[in-house]
Amino acid sequence: MSRSPLIQEIGEWLIDQALAEPDIVEMFNQVCARLYAIGVPIGRARLTWPTLHPLFQAETVLWRRGEETEFEQFRHQEEHSDEWSTSPMAYMYDHDVEQIRRNLDGPNKLVDFPILDDLIEAGLTDYLAIATGFSGQRSMQSGKSGIIVSWACDRVGGFSDEDIAALNRIQRRFASAVKNAVQQRIASNITETYLGRHAGQEVLNGAIKLGDGRETKAVVWYSDMRRSTELADTMPPEDFLELLNDYFECTAGPAIELGGEVLDFIGDAVLAIFPFEDDEGKKQAISCATMAIENAIKQSEVINKRRENDGKIGFEFGVGVNVGPLMFGNIGVATRLSFSVIGPTINEVERIETMTKAIDAVALASKEVAAAAPELWTSIGKHPLKGVAAQSELFALNIRESDHESVTGKSLMKDADAETALLN
Repeated sequence: MSRSPLIQEIGEWLIDQALAEPDIVEMFNQVCARLYAIGVPIGRARLTWPTLHPLFQAETVLWRRGEETEFEQFRHQEEHSDEWSTSPMAYMYDHDVEQIRRNLDGPNKLVDFPILDDLIEAGLTDYLAIATGFSGQRSMQSGKSGIIVSWACDRVGGFSDEDIAALNRIQRRFASAVKNAVQQRIASNITETYLGRHAGQEVLNGAIKLGDGRETKAVVWYSDMRRSTELADTMPPEDFLELLNDYFECTAGPAIELGGEVLDFIGDAVLAIFPFEDDEGKKQAISCATMAIENAIKQSEVINKRRENDGKIGFEFGVGVNVGPLMFGNIGVATRLSFSVIGPTINEVERIETMTKAIDAVALASKEVAAAAPELWTSIGKHPLKGVAAQSELFALNIRESDHESVTGKSLMKDADAETALLN
């Protein structure tokens, strides 16, 4: 009996997937299961596609019958690995090849890629890889987007001509469904990379007009690098850029890791927020922001020590922390927008950070921030903040000398009690 009606059913299901918002891993799992159910003897299958992401150049889903489907991401530098460069997929990318077929047993056996030895060892008898571009081309065309799907058979004698015809027939509709899902992932990657997780989601949800936004409450975290103008004037541009990225790694990095949203890099400053909704959330947000400062100080010691060993200039920075209401939304002009935060809370945190230079402190916070963990902050009295009518009481983070010498000569080492206080 012909499989044609059954293949048609899978094709119709894939059209439904293309019109929806499918999860790529689950969709591929379903495709493989449905093909096997109608008699295509798939033992193993892999779906691979290139992506736009600051860390990863490609993503892949691996299906093996009877096992859990696996999702994996490949970092940019891995394109130079031997495993990639000797793979059938790399060959297809490099030579714009639409299909590769290899018999893994019998008189026509051909094993010219290392991965095929692994497949033979796993009991697979046939291998077919098909590339489909997203630009209206059958093949990937080097540098273009698309998918490569590899199918491996575990039946003696390998795939039949009917099996191969079924896999080819399903490929383009499957590629259409994957394209939709991949583009959604890429859109999320790009907006999160350039706007931040929450701001990116707001934009994808439709907040793209001038003035779109909402009020929220957040802990605001603002850091600024010391002597940046002097360093920019005296260092070669490429060296200063490297210095900036090292500084951002140890400031923005910890803020993001602890749940903060980095909204902007303002020259050499980092603006991050830790949103919350209620009193318990506020306490947690303040704890996370404080721990981000601790981690930033510790990481700066490590990075500056590495720079010193390499004969490079180190960096210093200050951090201001404030809490309060703010407006989160679009500012700018109708054709060029920035999704950011505005309000007195933002203005005050910048002024608080400026005071770290005046009193030689690594981190200062407002009274409301310090009240959430008073054992970690010490009052330095009231100080005038530019643009703020009344003087503000400021609190310095308690910093004890560490065993590691840093550029500032200061660091924070948490003991068990302090760490417990932060988490409670």
